[in-house]
Amino acid sequence: MGGAVSAGEDNDELIDNLKEAQYIRSDLVEQAFRAIDRADYYLEEFRDSAYKDLAWRHGNIHLSAPCIYSEVMEALDLQPGLSFLNLGSGTGYLSTMVGLILGPFGVNHGVELHQDVIEYAYQKLEFFIKTSDSFDRFEFCEPCFVMGNCLEIAPESGPYDRVYCGAGVQREQEDYMKNLLKVEGILVLPLEEKLTKITRTGYNSWETKNIIAVSFAPLVLPKHRDNSKPKAVPLPTMFEVRTLQDLARIFIRLTLKKTVVGPGPLPRGLAHNGERLQQAQHCGSTLLSNRYVFMSRLIPGPMDDDNNRSDAEEEEEEGNCRIRGEPEEEEDQEEEGEESREGGALLHEAPVNLLRERILSLPLPEPLKMYMLHYREK
Repeated sequence: MGGAVSAGEDNDELIDNLKEAQYIRSDLVEQAFRAIDRADYYLEEFRDSAYKDLAWRHGNIHLSAPCIYSEVMEALDLQPGLSFLNLGSGTGYLSTMVGLILGPFGVNHGVELHQDVIEYAYQKLEFFIKTSDSFDRFEFCEPCFVMGNCLEIAPESGPYDRVYCGAGVQREQEDYMKNLLKVEGILVLPLEEKLTKITRTGYNSWETKNIIAVSFAPLVLPKHRDNSKPKAVPLPTMFEVRTLQDLARIFIRLTLKKTVVGPGPLPRGLAHNGERLQQAQHCGSTLLSNRYVFMSRLIPGPMDDDNNRSDAEEEEEEGNCRIRGEPEEEEDQEEEGEESREGGALLHEAPVNLLRERILSLPLPEPLKMYMLHYREK
């Protein structure tokens, strides 16, 4: 299933195509898709196919087409702090995107039938946390995966605010899925060849909307020996008490992020097309793009008085801020053009993660700093 949009050269171009085709319609969903490179969830020998709008399967490992995930993410109407259950969680790609939106106080659970796929999902999750350039832009709700058949979930589990099922559901299984939802919760599932959104409007009332036609492999039915009792799949506890150390890390990171990053990421279009506007607004301070901060000069300290600066210093700052401006004198055009290209390369290719730098500069023991950084390698 897929092929609704053109393939991209990279992850950002794929997202651009999904936006243009109106599969991605909200800023939150766009930010989550851009934060995670789809190719990272492919086996190395298949990465060349990652940016096509096609499903991919290798053995038990499976990824739905990007247009399907886009519709699912939009239909779930995710918000920070909600609880989410992914039935057939697979590689963890969708659960990781969801975790970026749920934030540190959400709940993010997945049920997967195959042990080898759970191991693969945890490998990809660890790789994302430790190496992704996007991780520090968000406070993350880390997914937890459980092995078992999603049709055998323990009755005491849940209910959840949001539920997604990644396998074809038959009409006789619909009520089972609905009972996993809280009132006002949303269930998204492929129901009889249609991706369907079901909202629980009351204890016994539902609102159903068909989204698009899809083709999914059906749910695997539980297998039991004769007279054997089915083994219920226990899900992690919904309301785990956080440690004081964990809560302190969350709030310290949030506080530092506000001081060095600002209120939120700019849309990608502004980051690329609004350079002149950015230069005018932020010359001599910070330039923001997708929650990374790029320095055009050192931020002045509390004792730095602009009135005491020399004309030479002001001229030097103007030169630094003129990333793609016209040279003042024709004879300096080539030299300044080279500097502009270097400045442009710095702006787009050499991001400085100020949150990380700020944490590393804190007067704390090294093990505590690494804990604050989630033991990230870069």
